[in-house]
Amino acid sequence: MATLGLAPDEEVTEVQLRNLFRERGRHPYADRIEADRLAAGDFPKKAFRAGAIGRRVTVTGVDFVFRPQPTIYLLWAFGDEETRLVIEAAHEYAIVRVLEWIEDEVAVIRYGTDGHYRVRPPGGLVAARFRHYEARSGRPLLHDHVLLSVKGQRLDGKWGSIHTTALHENTVAASALYNELVAAEVCVELWLATEPRIVTPGRRPVMEIAGIPHELIRWPARPSDQIAACLAELEHEYVTTVDDGEPRYLPVVSERARAKLNAIAARKTRPPKQKTQALAQLRAWWKASAILTSGVAADVITSLLEHARAAAAAIRARVAAVVDVALAAIDVTATVFVMNDGGHSHRRHLLAEARRHLALVLRGRRRDPGLDEEIVAAAISIHCLDITEPKTVRGLEAGYRLYTARWSLSDLLARRRPPTPAPDPDRHPPADPGEPAEPRPPGQDAGEWEIPRIPLQYERAVLAGAVLCEKLRTTASTVRSRAYDVVAHQQAAMPRQLLAPEPADPGHDDQEPQAGRGEAIDMTALWA
Repeated sequence: MATLGLAPDEEVTEVQLRNLFRERGRHPYADRIEADRLAAGDFPKKAFRAGAIGRRVTVTGVDFVFRPQPTIYLLWAFGDEETRLVIEAAHEYAIVRVLEWIEDEVAVIRYGTDGHYRVRPPGGLVAARFRHYEARSGRPLLHDHVLLSVKGQRLDGKWGSIHTTALHENTVAASALYNELVAAEVCVELWLATEPRIVTPGRRPVMEIAGIPHELIRWPARPSDQIAACLAELEHEYVTTVDDGEPRYLPVVSERARAKLNAIAARKTRPPKQKTQALAQLRAWWKASAILTSGVAADVITSLLEHARAAAAAIRARVAAVVDVALAAIDVTATVFVMNDGGHSHRRHLLAEARRHLALVLRGRRRDPGLDEEIVAAAISIHCLDITEPKTVRGLEAGYRLYTARWSLSDLLARRRPPTPAPDPDRHPPADPGEPAEPRPPGQDAGEWEIPRIPLQYERAVLAGAVLCEKLRTTASTVRSRAYDVVAHQQAAMPRQLLAPEPADPGHDDQEPQAGRGEAIDMTALWA
């Protein structure tokens, strides 16, 4: 920042933003520099080049959006002034920590032939941060946009470009770190706890603040119903598209295709932005609107923090924070290799899962710094097999080495069947590409079919971790002197009965919606 003549936490001006992010990466004060050089007698082209920092680039920045879990920003919207300030401070702290991790572990400047050389930006990164308080629907949504410049300075003083692919590849790990940190800070400062809630059956649970009614969580997400309706139409169009009389796609919607369709539906149903209002006025309107329309009792909304603290006291009395690195490494490895296609992954996948695991185990408690890295190191050294066959110098880097599990998961992985052609128009698309199509019930049009979806594997991943932990417990004498405390660990990591899934919400924490209510995961039956 000092090199650019800027001060941390300085207000970003429109001119600075235009120069740095719109003019292919120019100095924030490029206009002033160019004017000074022209006044000194330089030619216009030379004066213009003086305002550039490094080479001109097409992609000048990456937009990171940081938003806490819905239960956290609901407490922020309905709580008193002290609660609001505590949550905003935790939000800002988590953002700073994530940016520090990106600077230290992710961001690299490439230079030389084909970007052969890679160095960390020693002076850090340049970013512009903007705070937003509401969603386009007008409902509360505390979130910050952090516009990260790709310009970074090397040790020799020259300016280069941050490798944007590395930033995108580590987005999930950064998101998991932010979610873990902001929840821990809020819970510690306000004496709260988190609990896992299933949003979509078959997917991993989402960690939310305990004691917040689900009807209140659904209240700011009402526009998502329009997304769900649009998504259903897009899915039907997807499976019925034909080219030259032949089906264009498989008669099943994969999770990757469905995620893209969901993004299209969100864009098509996106409302225009509302006129900006004062935060105090917004908070008063939000509370009144929630009392009238959410279906939650007014006394619960007005004393939401007290309800959450009561639920937290019960959780802390029942669940102790037990983090066994050896067992955590098993859970993380099993989850990653069961859920990833082909059973292959990179270090960043293990790191993201380790951070999710710690959030699940600690229930809102702070953790020791570096514990996530310790779990990943144990997972790689004990349970992973390096199968890297690097074709480039980049493939030799630690972050790009390819791993698979040392033990076989063939009996836990979903069966893979070859795809089959689409059924005729009078038959249902099959639930699995290898299964025969079911006859269409009479009186139903094609638009009324139930679009099949490929099942998710999170429950298989949970089972894999439980099986491996039990197997390791029975042979613990050959591993270390004392038996693993599996019961205490899994009691902390997963309650005996997860909360039953609620109606789907496509706008909630990137979870894909699914119609209807599914059964909760019964951990007692799973252990049996």
